[in-house]
Amino acid sequence: MSLTTADILAQRLFEAGCRHAFGIPGGEVLSVMHALDRAGLEIVLTKHENGAGFMAEGTYHRTGAPGVLFATLGPGMANAFNVIANAHQDRVPLIFLTGRVDDYDMASYTHQVFDHCKALEPVVKGSFTLVDGAVDRVVDKALSLAQSGRPGPVHIDVPISLAAQVQSAVPKQWQPNYLPTAPADNVDFADLRERLSKAERPLAVLGLEILSEGCEAEVKDFLLKHGIPSVATYKAKGIVPDDHPLSLGGAGLSPKADKTVLPLIEESDCILLIGYDPIEMRHGWQDVWQPEKQFVAEFTIEPNLHGMHRASGTFVGSLAPALQVLDRGLELGAVWDDGGFAKAKQEICAAFPCDEEWGPSAIVDEVRKALPDHGLASVDSGAHRILQSQQWVCREPHTLIQSSGLCTMGCALPLAMGAKVASPDLPVVAFTGDAGLEMILGELSTLRDLKLPVVVVVFVDASLALIELKQRGSGRENLAVDFGGTDFAALADAMGGIGINARNRNELQTALSSAFEGEKFTLIAAHIERESYDGKF
Repeated sequence: MSLTTADILAQRLFEAGCRHAFGIPGGEVLSVMHALDRAGLEIVLTKHENGAGFMAEGTYHRTGAPGVLFATLGPGMANAFNVIANAHQDRVPLIFLTGRVDDYDMASYTHQVFDHCKALEPVVKGSFTLVDGAVDRVVDKALSLAQSGRPGPVHIDVPISLAAQVQSAVPKQWQPNYLPTAPADNVDFADLRERLSKAERPLAVLGLEILSEGCEAEVKDFLLKHGIPSVATYKAKGIVPDDHPLSLGGAGLSPKADKTVLPLIEESDCILLIGYDPIEMRHGWQDVWQPEKQFVAEFTIEPNLHGMHRASGTFVGSLAPALQVLDRGLELGAVWDDGGFAKAKQEICAAFPCDEEWGPSAIVDEVRKALPDHGLASVDSGAHRILQSQQWVCREPHTLIQSSGLCTMGCALPLAMGAKVASPDLPVVAFTGDAGLEMILGELSTLRDLKLPVVVVVFVDASLALIELKQRGSGRENLAVDFGGTDFAALADAMGGIGINARNRNELQTALSSAFEGEKFTLIAAHIERESYDGKF
C-alpha cells in the first residue's frame, strides 16, 4: 500500500497514542485531515482554533498522549496563537499541524501568507516543515521534543502539494523510548538523606512536573511513608489528597492562603522541591525560601534557569528514581512536634469556609458535593478560579484542570469538552465566569453536536470581578469592567442544551441532581451579587 506524506504523519501520531484531532478545515489541510481520519483519529470540528487547542489539551489530561490541533494557513494559524502560548507556559505536549503554501509559491504568492515558523518561535519548543523523503524522521523528532523534558507544543508545517504526495521510502520506526535517569547514590544524596533524617520541620512543595513524568503514586507513597507534609501548586493538587492530614492543599495565587503558607515555609528546616515549576506562582513566591538558613533540595526535570528561587542542591532528571535513591535507608524521627503544620492546616480550612448561605463559596461547595471524587472539574481564569482552587478538594490528581501558567480566559469549557471526549463515562463540570463564557459561546454548539453531558456552571455577576476588585483596591474608579447581563439559561436552551437559573443552594442542588446524565449539556447560571468575592481569597 502506497502512503502519502499525510498518511505517514497520521500513522506516527496514532502510534504515539493520539486518538483525536481538533480544529477547523481549510483547503490547505484537507489531505492531513483525511489522513488523520484514515489512521484512526477522530476529527472534531470546533468553532475556533483557540477552543480546539484547549480541547486537545483536555484529551492529554486524560490519556497522557500529546494533543493534536490542526489549522489552515494564515488566519487559522494566527487564531491558535493564544492556545499555543498557553501550552508552552502550562507544559502541555501539543502537536500543532498547519497547512502551508509550497516553496515555489512562497517566492511570489502573498495571499494569507506569512512565516508560521517565525511567528510561533517564542511559544513553541520547536517548529518543523515536513521534508520529502524524511517525513517519518521529522514527525518523530516533533513527538520526541513535545514529550521530553518539560513538555510543550511543537509545530509542524505541511506544504500543500507535499501532503498528498506518495512517499517511496519505507517509513523507519525511530520513535525513541527514553529510560528514566537514575542518579548515583553519591555524597550529595548521603548528605541530603542525613539532613532530612534529622529534620524537625520538613516540608515538600509539589509541582506539575510530577504529572508530566506520571509519577504521582511514587511521590505520594514516599511522602506518606515518611510522614512528610506537603503543599502543592494548583496543577499538582490531589497528588496527596487535599483533605489528608499531611496536605495543605494548593497554593499559588491567593494572598489569603499565602499568609499561612509562606510563614510555614519560612519555619521549615528542610524543604523538598519535587517537580516544582514556579511558572504557576505569582510574584510573591519569588525567593520565599533561603538556602543560607534552610536546606533546600530541588528535584526537577530541567535545570533551574528561571531565577524565581534558589536551592542548596539540585538534581536534574527523573523524579521517581531520585526519590528511590533518597529513600534507601532513610528514617525520619517525629516531625512538626510543635503542631505547626496541623495549625496551618486548620488556618487554611478556616480561611476558606464553605458554609455561606449563597455566593461563590456556596456554589463551589454544592458542586463539589455533587461530583464524585474521580470526576473532573475545569475552571476558567478570574476571581472564581482563585477561590475555587483553594476551596475545591482534590482527592486524586488530574481532577482540577486550568490555565495556571498563562492564566488565559476562555479555557474551562473546551478543556472540559476535550476531557469528556477522551473519557465519555467521566463526570465533567466546567466552571466559568460570565465574561469568560461570552468569549467562546460558539463552542456550546460544538458541545451540542458532540452530545456530551458536560455541566457548565457560570458565575453570573455581569462584571470582570477580579479586575474590578483590583481597581477598587488601588483607589481607581470603575472603568470598563461591567457589562450587560446575558440570559445564559435561555441561550443554552436555544443552542440545544438545558439552561437553568440558580439563585440559592436548593435550586443549584436540584439542577445538579440529573445534570451529568443524558446526551445534552446542562448550563447552570448561578447568579451572585457584584463584589461577592470581597475578602474571599
